[in-house]
Amino acid sequence: MKRIISDFVCRGRVALLLLLTVAAIIPASADGWRVPEETLSYDVMFKWGLINKKAGTVTITTSNTGADRFLSNLSGRTAPWADHIYKVRDTLRGTIDSDTFFPYTYEKIAHEDGDFSHDHLVFSRSGNTTTAKVVRRKKRKKDKTEEVTNRELEATGPTLDMLSAFYYMRKLDYDKMAPGETVRLNVFSGRQKEILRIHFDGTKEIKVGKKRYKTYHITFTFTSKAGKKTSDNMDAWISATPERAPASGGASARRQSPCGIFRQNASVTFRDCMRASAPSNALKY
Repeated sequence: MKRIISDFVCRGRVALLLLLTVAAIIPASADGWRVPEETLSYDVMFKWGLINKKAGTVTITTSNTGADRFLSNLSGRTAPWADHIYKVRDTLRGTIDSDTFFPYTYEKIAHEDGDFSHDHLVFSRSGNTTTAKVVRRKKRKKDKTEEVTNRELEATGPTLDMLSAFYYMRKLDYDKMAPGETVRLNVFSGRQKEILRIHFDGTKEIKVGKKRYKTYHITFTFTSKAGKKTSDNMDAWISATPERAPASGGASARRQSPCGIFRQNASVTFRDCMRASAPSNALKY
């Protein structure tokens, strides 16, 4: 159970999954779209066998700092029952370009099961090449000794972090994409470079609560530079309508599954969330 909880709430990929859940309540972007100032709160649900419980909460805040950039802040914590198994208090912070959604700075501050780490990245670009200077502070609960390491990451092509990847996905023009089309991005997840592949599965109508929504269905995965898969397949449904329609996102590879529920929509149940977050071939309405 401890390993399952740690896989579920940690490693930054769940943070991206929950950000994509936010994407589901905000319409896909149009030309000239600007990130709104907002605070969104989620209850994170967890399913493992017969266990269906609230495992934690996530709050995402966006604030504009000027004409060319904005701040994004995500904080996540496990519920009291999950704290006894694997306690998590994580924060992701980033400064992001308002037009391109490319990052300027990114931080991940993680308190996970007694261990502490703080990754701080500063991005720079030259032509099609992105470089990030990375400073990592790490302290394990076993010895309490702090370790500081420095390194540099480099990639060619679109390069993002865990926060800016969410906004970049909202910028994609899904109406002009064919089902089966895949977008490839570099993601600096802290100390390493990973490849994020976003697979457009087409439009889907999903049911959340008593309402049905037309959405863009995407599946995304992370792989290492060597091509090794570093995450389960994850699904998200992004609203295809002008309304801010609550939808859902979830991981679909195993029996234990995370699911995000927008807290302001009291009509959405855990069952609705899990049904909307099921693999596309398992959706039943």
